[in-house]
Amino acid sequence: MRKIFLLSIVSAGLALAGCDGGPKSSKGFSLPDGDVAQGQATFVDLGCLDCHSIVGKDDLREGIEPIMTVPIGGKTTRLATYGQLVTSIINPTHKLSQRYMMTLIQEDGMSKMRNYNSIMTVEELINMVAFLQDQYELEEYTRTSYMNHSR
Repeated sequence: MRKIFLLSIVSAGLALAGCDGGPKSSKGFSLPDGDVAQGQATFVDLGCLDCHSIVGKDDLREGIEPIMTVPIGGKTTRLATYGQLVTSIINPTHKLSQRYMMTLIQEDGMSKMRNYNSIMTVEELINMVAFLQDQYELEEYTRTSYMNHSR
């Protein structure tokens, strides 16, 4: 029994060591904190409001004829990580949301979101991610209470 336990621990350790991902791993990747106000300005300046609305900030879209409305922000039970938000901006086709009709957000398997990689600076990206993260409110998880039905 002890040998099986030890073998399980060693196997788990080897499996975790293999999760490093090699040279393309995100291990060690970190960007500095961004400025939320500057991120909002970048979001507006780059025309993100053509397709995205910000929950609770309807005034940002005044005078804009939106192409579509993909809301960002509000209450959520799970926050997107920094890496997920960066990836969504620089590679929007990486993961297309299943919440929308695919014909609205993609064409031929590619996101309809504009590609900003050659016009957005790293500083603008950092600030925009700070702005996007600031738009979400983590909703507290409420556990289900079960009655004890033992006899």
